[in-house]
This record gives sequence, C-alpha cells and structure tokens, in this order.
Amino acid sequence: MFPPGSLLGLLGGGQLARMTALAARRMGYRLRVFDPTGVDSPAAPVCEGVVGAKYDDAAALEEFARGLDVATYEFENIPLAALQIVERFCPVHPRWSALEVCQDREREKTFLHTHGFPHAPFRVVTTPAELADAVVALGTPCVLKTTGGGYDGKGQLKITAGLDPAEAWAQWSGGQPRRGVLEAWVDFDAELSVVCARNGRGELRAFPAFENIHTRHILDVTICPARFSPEVLREAEEIARAITEALDVQGLLAVEMFLARDGRVVVNELAPRPHNSGHLTFDASLTSQFEQHARAVCDLPLGGVDLLRPAVMVNLLGDLWSADGLRAPDWTPVLAEPAAKLHLYGKTRAKPGRKMGHFCVLAPTAEEALARALALKAALQPPDARK
Repeated sequence: MFPPGSLLGLLGGGQLARMTALAARRMGYRLRVFDPTGVDSPAAPVCEGVVGAKYDDAAALEEFARGLDVATYEFENIPLAALQIVERFCPVHPRWSALEVCQDREREKTFLHTHGFPHAPFRVVTTPAELADAVVALGTPCVLKTTGGGYDGKGQLKITAGLDPAEAWAQWSGGQPRRGVLEAWVDFDAELSVVCARNGRGELRAFPAFENIHTRHILDVTICPARFSPEVLREAEEIARAITEALDVQGLLAVEMFLARDGRVVVNELAPRPHNSGHLTFDASLTSQFEQHARAVCDLPLGGVDLLRPAVMVNLLGDLWSADGLRAPDWTPVLAEPAAKLHLYGKTRAKPGRKMGHFCVLAPTAEEALARALALKAALQPPDARK
C-alpha cells in the first residue's frame, strides 16, 4: 500500500492525467508527470515534477521513474517498453500485461473470444484477398478497424453492400501494408459503459452504468443513471466485473458496450484507465473515477461509488473555439446555471474534434439533467459566430 504523501508517477500528461492529479493532490499525494510536451501538457501545472521527452527515451524514463513509489498511465498508446523501463524502478498499475491486451484490437478481441465474453464476430485481415473472404463470412455491413492506435473512430471504415473489398482496402490502408480486424456490424439501440476499479487485494467496485451518445464517433453526451432496464444494467456490470478480474487489473478498467436491438449486451472496447464517460463522477459521485483510480493503483481501500444525484456530461470540442484555435466561447450560459459545473483542460490551442473540456449538469432526474444540458450546449457558440 502506498499511502497519501507517496510520490505517484503519471505516464501521459493529458486531461485524464490532469484530473487524476487533481484528485490525488487533494488526498495528499505528490505527482510527477512524463509527457512529450513537457510543461505545456495539461497535467504539468498540477504536478510537482515534469519530465518532457518521447516515450522511447530510455534515459528520460529512468529519470522520471527514480524515486517514484508507484506509477500509472492515462492512455493506451504508450509503448510497452516504456512501462517495462519504469517498472524496473517502481510498480506500474495496471500492469503492462493488461495494457498489451487493450492497446491492440486483435489481442483484445481474441481475449474476449477466448474467455467467452459477448463480442461482435470478427476476422483478422492483412490483404485485400483476406478482406474479401472475411466480408463474405461476416456479411455486410461490417467495419474494418486498425489493430492499434485507433480511437474516436480513427482508422475505421464501414463496408456496405456493393463496396468492392479491394477498393475498401486501398481506401483504408492508403496503399501501405496494414493489419486490421473486420467486425460484423452490431445493430444497436444504445451505447453504454461501465468503469470498474480493483485494488491489489482484489477488492472491486463498479460505478453505475453510463449511457453514452456519440456524434461523428466522438463521445458527445453521457447520462447517469443510464436509462435501461434493471436486467441490462445488471448484465453490463457483471460483464465488466468479470473482464476486470480476468485481466487482473489493478486500477481502472472501462468497458464500452453496445445494447443490441435484440436485447444483447455486446462488448466493444476496453480501456485500462479513467474514461471520458466517467468524467461526471467528479461532480455527481461520492468518489470520482480519478480518486478511485489513485486509490486502486496505490492499493488503498476503494471509495464508495454511489451516485449522489442524476447527472449529464457534455464534451466541449475544439469546434467551439475560434478558427485559429485561440479564443474560447463565452461560458456565461454554463456559468450562469447553478446546477452546472465547467471543467476546462488547460490546452493552449483548440482543433476541430479535440477534447478541450466538458460540463456537467446535475438535476433531480436524468431527463431533467439532459434537457438542461442540451439547452446549455445549444447556447454555446464559437467566437467567430457571434460577430
């Protein structure tokens, strides 16, 4: 166990690291962050120490790791070799073995299949000919996805009836050798996620399921409590708990799922870290996902996950900023709403689709919170639009 006052290392300095650091500092932890952007990273202002270098810089990783009590990471695309270097100096949680599964879609789908968790049928493809055979086997529509590095819809191509597999491969691969996973299309009614925390002694707690609405493959709105039947909520939590145990995660694991039109709950993706859909826990839960992550990584007893009040989170993307990415919208509509909480991530320049912050609205019911949140979202306009 690493009690408050210990030195916690964060690999990656984006908004997830920033919010984890804020929660951990409140508990009394000291923080050191490693990020290629160094002092310009969102997490840097709330950490005592900052190391700015690429993830393949072994000397910098050793500098970062020396003196740490324990370390964790904020996203999946950190090279396993970087974790293994840090692990020579201190424990890293979740372990690199869990990250190895979650950062590669082929390994992730194989893990789900091997352990009997519900997932979309899939085929691994490396050539146009293999893609053609896989399309015949799975039918259309289907989705071709990169095995690694894809997020928010990047590296994905929907294949519909009539699209020539060779043309699809050329469009998706850009003429370069690639390895992909072709997944059968899941006809779904809704998307949901469950964030689980597990400490080193095996204590496990799951946050209530989150109902997620995506726009252009990016999470737009999260609603909690999720508006599904008790049976669906119970099944989703049971699946997430079982996957967390099977992966032997110490820390957080977010399990993204589809609710199919036929009532099945189907696992889509895994993320061994705090998750965008869990941001509302900062304002609406007894223990936020970020504090829970710190507790689990440091092997403390886990905090309560009770939802204090229904809440809705809305992502704030760079599209709301000025065309040059430097001027933010007028936040008055959100700040004037007593039941709203604004969170900005400290990023210096906005880009379309870039997550710059979020706001959360609390209300007596999920429907009321959603109505207020959507009204606030509609009231926000880019500075250029107000001329």
